[in-house]
Amino acid sequence: MFSHEFKEEDQQFLEREILPFLPDRIIDAHAHLFCHEHYPDGVPRAGLETTPPRLGLAEFAHYSEWLHPGGRVVGGLFFGLVFLGDRQANNEFISAELQGDSPLAAKSRGQMIISPDMDAETILDEVRRLGMTGLKCYHTMAPLNPRLGTPESGAGSYTAGDPTWTAPIEAYLPDEHVAAANTLGLTITLHMVRDRALADPVNQTAIRRYCESYPNMRLILAHAARGFNPWHTIEGIESLRGLDNVWFDTSAVTEAGAFEAIVETMGHEKLMYGTDFHVSHTRGRCVAIGDSFHWLYADEMDVEEKHISLKPVLIGLESLRSIRLACDRLKLSERQVDDIFYGNAAALMEIE
Repeated sequence: MFSHEFKEEDQQFLEREILPFLPDRIIDAHAHLFCHEHYPDGVPRAGLETTPPRLGLAEFAHYSEWLHPGGRVVGGLFFGLVFLGDRQANNEFISAELQGDSPLAAKSRGQMIISPDMDAETILDEVRRLGMTGLKCYHTMAPLNPRLGTPESGAGSYTAGDPTWTAPIEAYLPDEHVAAANTLGLTITLHMVRDRALADPVNQTAIRRYCESYPNMRLILAHAARGFNPWHTIEGIESLRGLDNVWFDTSAVTEAGAFEAIVETMGHEKLMYGTDFHVSHTRGRCVAIGDSFHWLYADEMDVEEKHISLKPVLIGLESLRSIRLACDRLKLSERQVDDIFYGNAAALMEIE
């Protein structure tokens, strides 16, 4: 659940593990803004009930101080979270927030939530109207694809009745949407699914095909290519070697292995810091278990288990420590660390 309190254990963790490593300038390349009213009947989907009713730029700036104090976050890449509610209202909200006159808005960019039933011309018109620089797709909208299950959809045997966690990328990010992004040089943030993420040949083939067919489109693979189990990214990253128009964000990943694999194979220039705000402000962490992963949330833990009391900290802090671990192991220079937290996103999004 969303934490409304910055606890003593968070402060101690921040001072001991994070601040000695943290750069002075940060762009958050993966953050969600939304309002409860954007959901049907004003009721957020499960897991969001405890979030503030409005999470705009001002709220983002406030809560960002818990992870990186001192005004370090100077920009971001923002998109909505209302995939099955009033997407239009959520997109309008992002646009309005980024058109404000704050310094944070000036160094920020927005992505528009798209559903697979939208036609390409509508996407292009709306991107221009809203001043967006990218697109955000999501697997829960896969059943909205009007061509789902047809040979030309690229969705293989997936049909609207299947769990969307099994959906191939084409089911919720159709070719015509990638072509539209290619036309305007837009970014696309992709949270791939399927059990083995980047280790799945179906995902590998789709990503490579899209990147090679649409070279002006810029693809961001969220969560270190869904590296919540780092072994999936470690196993699959070689399939993307040589692609110039693919990037990765660090959002909400709490194990270091996926970051290391990305930097070693693709170069540190392809990795961008992101929090997955609001998820960053939930207590717990994600751990690899076998060939999958599991989210451990503080409110579901027996904190008196075994020989010591558990004191979970914010997921955003856990992720930052994992980034530090990867950078230390790879012996990255201060400049390279600065690139991950600021320079790479600034270059991709053309932020001065």
